[in-house]
Amino acid sequence: MTEPFTQAAGEKKELTADENASGRLDAWLAEAFEGQISRSRIKALMQEGAVTVNGRIVREAKHKIMPADCIAFTMPEPTEAEPQPENIPFTVLYEDDDLIVLAKPAGLVVHPGAGNWSGTLVNALLYHCGTSLSGIGGVKRPGIVHRLDKNTSGVMVAAKNDLAHRHLADQFADHGRTGPLQRAYLALVWGRPESLKGTINAPLGRAVSHRTKRAVKKAESADARTAITHYQVRQRYGEKHGGEALACLVECRLETGRTHQIRVHMEYLGHPLVGDPEYGTAFKTKINTLPEAARATVSQLDRQALHAYLLQFEHPRSGKTLRFEAPLPEDLQNVIAAFETL
Repeated sequence: MTEPFTQAAGEKKELTADENASGRLDAWLAEAFEGQISRSRIKALMQEGAVTVNGRIVREAKHKIMPADCIAFTMPEPTEAEPQPENIPFTVLYEDDDLIVLAKPAGLVVHPGAGNWSGTLVNALLYHCGTSLSGIGGVKRPGIVHRLDKNTSGVMVAAKNDLAHRHLADQFADHGRTGPLQRAYLALVWGRPESLKGTINAPLGRAVSHRTKRAVKKAESADARTAITHYQVRQRYGEKHGGEALACLVECRLETGRTHQIRVHMEYLGHPLVGDPEYGTAFKTKINTLPEAARATVSQLDRQALHAYLLQFEHPRSGKTLRFEAPLPEDLQNVIAAFETL
């Protein structure tokens, strides 16, 4: 896969597929955009003739990409957002003419999609910001430059104009390799990793068992994508009487930004997130090992215990480094308080 790319509306970008390129063209382009443009949006643009391969317009999303193919993509002009404004509350951490930084609550989907055509963060942003959101992301994603899972809480930034959108998208695509971008999460996991600090370097791809899930793949797999997570144990719970930790609070920092990356990587390490309905099911019985009071509190958690507590980036206009933190929400504070009694 080539380096992730971004571009201005109307600009034509040319890319050459590397020697390992394979699979569908729409999936390849979606990966190149690192989530800035959805796969369904790319399919629609292909049908409109926005993509060429080796100089020929390709409208079929399932067209097979081949090594050394020359792909040209024309970014569409911003389009008016179709979702309707909705008065959905969220906490604003910072706002100016270029962007808005907010604390997304758990349970809020970021953008409209199948099964969630309303009640999303996009609807909330349209109500709060009016028509000032950037349209580069397409009709369903105005202002959105990155995302969090529905049941992950934490800090997010949205763009109010195209200049801010392009600048922020470039930073997220770079993952902080050459700039000040930082994204850090707090996760409650079962047990205690053997090493209190380390790096998980394990490629991810679609799980065979379920199309919406991700799984660790062999590097040579056609859909394997590099995924790197740095982690550090911050607190251990349940060691007061000399036993092994029943749970830990772990800080995770992303070097890549794959779907469900932290959740899959922690499961791969053998320590899935508390409350994770998709990747932590094998540890459901762990709750039964807790004292009654703690068991009742942890059982009430209805989502994965993951919170994006830190976001740092360069302001697209001033160039200043901005840093924001969102405190742990009440449900995770309650679980931590229960673990602290162990």
